[in-house]
Amino acid sequence: MKTPPALSRTSQPSTSLKKSLTTPLLYFFILGDVLGAGVYVLVGQVAADSGGAVWAPLVAALCLALLTAASYAELVTKYPRAGGSSHYATLAFGPFTGFLAGFCMLAAGIVSVAALARGFGGDYLAEFVTLPIVLVLIVFLAALALLNARGISESTRANVVATVIEVSGLLLVIGLGCWIVLRGDGNLNRLTDLGTANEGPAAALFSGAVLAYYSFVGFETSVNVAEETRDPRRSYPRALFGALITAGAVYALVGATAAAAVPTEKLAASSGPLLEVVRAAGGVPTELFSAIALVAVANGALLTGIMSSRLAYGMAQDGLLPSVLTKVLPGRRTPWAAIAATTALSLLLAMTGDVDTLASTLVLLLLLVFFLVNTSLLVLRRDNVSHARAHFRAPTAVPVLGAASCVLLATQIERDVWIRGLIVLAVGSTLGSVAAVRLRRNG
Repeated sequence: MKTPPALSRTSQPSTSLKKSLTTPLLYFFILGDVLGAGVYVLVGQVAADSGGAVWAPLVAALCLALLTAASYAELVTKYPRAGGSSHYATLAFGPFTGFLAGFCMLAAGIVSVAALARGFGGDYLAEFVTLPIVLVLIVFLAALALLNARGISESTRANVVATVIEVSGLLLVIGLGCWIVLRGDGNLNRLTDLGTANEGPAAALFSGAVLAYYSFVGFETSVNVAEETRDPRRSYPRALFGALITAGAVYALVGATAAAAVPTEKLAASSGPLLEVVRAAGGVPTELFSAIALVAVANGALLTGIMSSRLAYGMAQDGLLPSVLTKVLPGRRTPWAAIAATTALSLLLAMTGDVDTLASTLVLLLLLVFFLVNTSLLVLRRDNVSHARAHFRAPTAVPVLGAASCVLLATQIERDVWIRGLIVLAVGSTLGSVAAVRLRRNG
């Protein structure tokens, strides 16, 4: 398979990033991105779809996520550089498909940061102070950009602190739920109640798993810091699988204790289901959860911002975006131009407040990315890359099942979301065609 000059696997660009991520930092990076703000509303939504056995669809979703995660683990350890999904799709299918994969990830990341910024300036912050939303957005996104530009190690160390706070809050919910059950106010029988008035056990499990699958989205962002990871062939699989299994265990325990402690109908009707557990237990200030939620939102925005900037940097290296985005700070070796560009777009979207119309398309776009990653792995099995040490290798059945799971989940997406998603894909296809033509001319 011929590789265009812009995609040479052996060349080392002068703008290469600084390697400072260790296995523990990468583990917390992935864990912090997966255990994001969504977990604080996830339990109620899953309960509405599947019944009291909330833990079952969460475990099923973990198994589905591990399929695509294994494909990422092989590709990252085989091609340890920024660009992630875009880079793999480019190597496998060419610059057009690579651009489309990167465009979907980049669009999802930018809109996600904008939405999280809006969330930070909403009701949780109002528990403590009331400020103009525009001021909050500017200060919040500027602070995240500065932390991102300061360095990946500083950003991920801040993530470690935030992740510990997030996990501590979830462990508190688990402890309070157990206390409610032990004092006789809970009901363990709800843990085997799988099904709803409209769906039987099997259908309810699948319906809940489709929703719960989205809670594990976030692990894919870590591929964009592979170039800044020390010994990624050893570190990445350990950090990735360790973080996903940890998140899955925490999710299952949170789901089980919440369902046992609070009636299913009450969980399903609440927009803050974990707060219902805190209220049922008593003795813990509800403001505490507002503070934890703010940390979760800020941490999610930071990690997604890191992903977006590294993805833009990697796509620029592949010639799919303007080369100005490959500029890095001389001392810190962080992609300042990509950070500035992605932050500016997030701020623009956040200030317009029109992010809701795109937010529901993110999952569909990510499923397309995951499908391309799994199929890229199958194609790139023919590409023999010599390394000093062997890279991680997933069984062939794994990417096949991973691609099939993406198709299956995509069939559950609503028609209106498909229409909006196709519009975004049309824009990406147009830009991708231009990038492909430019690469052919330069090649």
